[in-house]
Amino acid sequence: MKTLKLLFGFVLSATLLTSCYREEIIINDAVPAISLNQLLQSYDLWYVDINATQGFGSTPFMEIAFTLTFNNGRVFANNNLVGIGSEGNGFGVQIGTYNAYDMILDIDHVIDGFNSFDVYQINNNTIELYNPFNDTSYFLEGYQRATFDYDFVFYDNIHYFLQEYEAWQKVYTSDFGVLNEFDNENYLQFLSGGNDSTFRSSQDVNIIDPNLIFWDYTGIYGVGDMPGDIYLKTLTLDYDFFDNEFFELSVINDATIELFHAASGTVYVFEGRGYIAYYRSSDTQGRITEKKNMPKKRKQKTPKVDNPRENTRNIGS
Repeated sequence: MKTLKLLFGFVLSATLLTSCYREEIIINDAVPAISLNQLLQSYDLWYVDINATQGFGSTPFMEIAFTLTFNNGRVFANNNLVGIGSEGNGFGVQIGTYNAYDMILDIDHVIDGFNSFDVYQINNNTIELYNPFNDTSYFLEGYQRATFDYDFVFYDNIHYFLQEYEAWQKVYTSDFGVLNEFDNENYLQFLSGGNDSTFRSSQDVNIIDPNLIFWDYTGIYGVGDMPGDIYLKTLTLDYDFFDNEFFELSVINDATIELFHAASGTVYVFEGRGYIAYYRSSDTQGRITEKKNMPKKRKQKTPKVDNPRENTRNIGS
């Protein structure tokens, strides 16, 4: 009896081990392999998580792209926030061509030329593009166009949206609010490149060509978040030894912003002049980036009629 039990146990163990071994083979065989080109085209948009970049090199077209799209040998990018979500049906503009083989991605950019990347799949919707020529890795997250949050990308990068026009021209000043020094400012410019936080202002009037504007002052600006409201931002203009100018910043459309001057209760509306379509790093756009440190003399002013804040959204034409 004891011998039969031992024999039965041996047979049962062998059967279980054999079953497990066969099951493992079935699972492994069920995992299909896809090509790199299929992987790249499995998502409509690849969001470039620039903050996750590793390495000290730079691939210019990767640095300015918010999203990339790979479609049958063509590369598209959303480089601008102006028009994001509508430009090229949400894909942006074509910036070059590509060839994908093994786990290598070759991109021929219209301006930057040829770049080759080693591709690593991190998880189901994340890939790493490693450029061996500059030892730098970029991380891309895959999304479908129908579920991609264009608004979040836009409002999370307002800082760069302000830089996409050569100048912002004041087109409206409310009749209510206290007279203040900013009433005299008719043009603003937010410069890209350098410290990426330089603004200029001008008291010129009715200048058609932004290149002809004389910039009276150069300073530092900053954009911040308003708690609980992703659509409302703060804008601070640092006028050096003068007081900072603080605003609530609202975007009316892709070419119009509203600035509510918190200290005076005045509302200003600015429209963009000279749209800049980015194809590569911002410091190659031909924009004027030298500083002209010419502080303006400011005068005391008398108060205007001070109306409640709730009227400031009623903007006239």
